[in-house]
Amino acid sequence: MNTNRILTVILLSSGLIFASCGQKDQGKQGGPGQGQAQAIPVTMETVSHQTVAGTQTYPANVVPLQETEIRAEVSGYITNIYVADGAYVSKGQKLYEIDRVRYAAAVDQAKATLEIARANLSRVEKDLQRYQTLADKDAIAKQTLDYAYTDVNNQKAQVQAAEAALTTARTNLNRSVITAPFSGSVGISQVRTGALVSAGTTLLNTVSSTNPIAVEFQINEKEIMEFSNLQSGKASTEINLTMPDASTYADKGRISTIDRAVDPQTGTLKVRATFPNPNNALRAGMNLNLNVISSSKKEELVIPYRAIFEQLGTFSVYTVSDSNTVDLKQVTLGHKLGDKVVISQGLQSGDKVVVDGVSSLRPGAKVVDKAQQAAPQPKQ
Repeated sequence: MNTNRILTVILLSSGLIFASCGQKDQGKQGGPGQGQAQAIPVTMETVSHQTVAGTQTYPANVVPLQETEIRAEVSGYITNIYVADGAYVSKGQKLYEIDRVRYAAAVDQAKATLEIARANLSRVEKDLQRYQTLADKDAIAKQTLDYAYTDVNNQKAQVQAAEAALTTARTNLNRSVITAPFSGSVGISQVRTGALVSAGTTLLNTVSSTNPIAVEFQINEKEIMEFSNLQSGKASTEINLTMPDASTYADKGRISTIDRAVDPQTGTLKVRATFPNPNNALRAGMNLNLNVISSSKKEELVIPYRAIFEQLGTFSVYTVSDSNTVDLKQVTLGHKLGDKVVISQGLQSGDKVVVDGVSSLRPGAKVVDKAQQAAPQPKQ
């Protein structure tokens, strides 16, 4: 009996040792899903050529082509306001009047002073003629003739001073009535009738041109050549506006001005487009979007925009190799086409790019296409 029990224990121990060794061997051989990196499921898409119509959108704001502050050039009380707040005015139209009484009196005084100076000049000129006749006969002292010449010159200077004073008085009288420097719309008046204004300091109103009107936006320095061609007419495109209420502005615009220099801090350049504005729908200071719509006559490489990710100002995508590993490639973007984008540089037709699942990837990672995973496997 004891011998049988010992034999049974030995057999059970041998079985346990054999099972343990078998499990270790299986682990070393690498069972399914063990001993190797697990592939990350992603969505892929093949890069292809398409004939596209691209739209580039830029944040923009409306600015008048002409705008100026209306300030008083003479001091006094406002006696008349000739236009309503926000009205459209024509060049030269009266806007404000400052009390003209003292300025009209100053003109009258300057006229009188000028008449006196001219009369005195006439008198000394006649004296000079008499002294010249006597001097020819050697009947007066030469010093007397010299004094006569001096009196004439002095009186001519008095006439010039009086004429200048009259010009100043007339200018002040004219400036007591303030007119529009150009056609446009005035804002809300900053003063009312009876207000005391000071020359050069008191702001009365602001007038700005309305039709045409400008829309300014910033472009990247890489786009300078493209917009230069649009400005010169070497390239054609459609430029429209998306209003703050998401509607599209009826009239089309054109590129009119490109700023002289690139901002070295941002790498951007200011561009101005002009638009007709007959109904004054575009108001100075309005924020909206400017759309540059171009139609490409050649095929472009197009991928979904969500495949792009930006890091430190550069754009990249993950490409998939034949061995299903991913590689990070920097690309240059072209026109945005809704949910897709044109790739100018960095990819070739036929390349596979990761569209969804980009955030969980690192260069060299193994991936598997979700579409292939979801497809039914053939029965063994």
